Parts: sequence; structure tokens; C-alpha cells
Amino acid sequence: MSRRDPSENRSETPTRARSGSRPLSLTAQQRLQLSPWFAELQAAEQWHGGLPLLILERCWLRLSAVPIQDLARRLPPDSSREAPELVLYRALLAAGHGPLQAEQLCWLEFGMEACRQAQRRLWDVQERGNHDWTLERYLELLRQYRQRFAQEHPRPLPLLVLARPDEPAASARHRLLWLAPDQGEGVRSMRHTCA
Repeated sequence: MSRRDPSENRSETPTRARSGSRPLSLTAQQRLQLSPWFAELQAAEQWHGGLPLLILERCWLRLSAVPIQDLARRLPPDSSREAPELVLYRALLAAGHGPLQAEQLCWLEFGMEACRQAQRRLWDVQERGNHDWTLERYLELLRQYRQRFAQEHPRPLPLLVLARPDEPAASARHRLLWLAPDQGEGVRSMRHTCA
């Protein structure tokens, strides 16, 4: 028996993303929600942490906005790979040290227990999954938002489409889309970004 996607609803209008990505459908009610967020973004005179970022939880068909400064609290990025112990370990490997020697040098620098805890945290995240929502992707989203805010007129609104928990690991990645405002329907297009 096939499972029906709850976002498939006859009253929804599909919005196209750039070719190669999956189309996204927003309900009529969700499209109406966009207007004040677009207005807020267009009215902003300068970049600030209160600018809206939209989050779509597809499982619940819930569309919400958070100030960009609150995104890390709402959706904490995984920074386990950035632990100083693991950064040093990778640097030592890249410098030509063998895995055992690199591990021993890390133990000397940080202590055995700290190195084991850093590795355990990384393994825990890998086991439970994080939808590839890493510190690097989070920082890239912020960089793109600032850049688009400064350079594009009208300004596009970022929409983070959350992966479903039951999706296969290969496709279970949060997607970032950029919504372009339109005088009529509220959304002219969605451009998919690999962030």
C-alpha cells in the first residue's frame, strides 16, 4: 500500500523549483501567509537579525517564520565535525601522519577522554542523522541571505523545507528555496539552492 504525501492536496498550487529539484506545493492558505513576510523583507532598510526565514514542516503542512537570528535555536546545526579534537586529527592525517600517530598526538594535545567524547558525539549524530544540517550549511544560508538581501530587488524570501524523519537517508536533506515575490499571487517562482 503506498503512503499518500500529506502535501498532496487538490487545493494546492504547485510551485516550480529550478529544474532537477522536486516541485513544492503550497496551500492557498500558506500562500496568503507569505504576503506580510514579503512586505517585511522588502521594507527593511538594512540587514538585521529580525528578518524572516520561513520553515515548512511537510509532515504537518506547517509554514512558519522565525527571525534569522533565532534559526540556530529553532533548528540547531550539527557542529560535531568541527570539534577541535577532530579538526586537529584531520589536519594531522592531511599532513601525512598515520591514524594511530594522529590519534596519539590528539591525546597529548586534548587528553584521551576529550578525544573520545568528540568522536562519540560525531558517531551519535551520524547514527541518528541530522538531515545534513551542518554548521557549514547554516553559515552558507546566512551568507546567501545577506548577499541576496543586498543585491536582489525585489528581495527573495528564504524557505527551509524540512526533511521528513522517515525519508531514506540519501534524500533526507533539508532544502533551501528562495521565493520571489509577485504583485499578483504572492510568489512568482521558487529557486532551489543546494545549501
